[in-house]
Amino acid sequence: MAGVLQRFEQRLEGAVTGAFARAFRSAVQPVEIAAALQREIDNSAHILSRERMLVPNDFTVELSAPDYERLTPFGTTLSDELGKLVKEHVAEQRYTLAGPLTISFVQAPELGTGRFRVRSRTQASVTPVAGQRMTETAIRSSDVLLEVNGMRHPIEAPGVVIGRGSEAQLRIDDPGISRRHAQIKIHDTPDGSSVTVTDLGSTNGVIVNGHRVQTGKVGDGAEIRLGNTTVVLRVWPPREKA
Repeated sequence: MAGVLQRFEQRLEGAVTGAFARAFRSAVQPVEIAAALQREIDNSAHILSRERMLVPNDFTVELSAPDYERLTPFGTTLSDELGKLVKEHVAEQRYTLAGPLTISFVQAPELGTGRFRVRSRTQASVTPVAGQRMTETAIRSSDVLLEVNGMRHPIEAPGVVIGRGSEAQLRIDDPGISRRHAQIKIHDTPDGSSVTVTDLGSTNGVIVNGHRVQTGKVGDGAEIRLGNTTVVLRVWPPREKA
């Protein structure tokens, strides 16, 4: 761990100007942020399998207003170097990132100068169904939507296979999700769309509203847990569509 921090400091010294050093002289120090990221990763790690520990991939560094203003001109350089540090630490500890790595900085007015917080979450990247229309019109006209990481995916009959592999139709780059993890099937009925979810022999199973299922009917608002990602189902009868 100390070696990763030392390499971070050496790279940062060679990458930034004296203005950067002066900006942090009386405020939060980059190495403090780096150390806090390492602690957040270690504290958030959980067992994915016997040989893998999953860690967050989306980090937010909350800074006081004065520190944020000092940091803004150098944010890209610092985030790039912090990204390298995170990847080195993950490699050394043999962790698995939950998805593509992102590090962002935001203001937290309640923090005093020199104080900061690091928050993290797992955020897998999602590849929409090939040929799927993602326009607002398509979303409003769909009876069935899947919400994944804040994005709404309209789903049409007969449904989709969700997984991590290229053979899945809705791809979620989550290491806890199998290549073909689950199938969402849509059944047209006189009263609208009926939806079922089926586990396709996944390693970590399908959890619906806290209960593991093999096959089951799911309704509007159901939370379907696949690996480390929660998919929320939205179903509307035709008469309620906007």
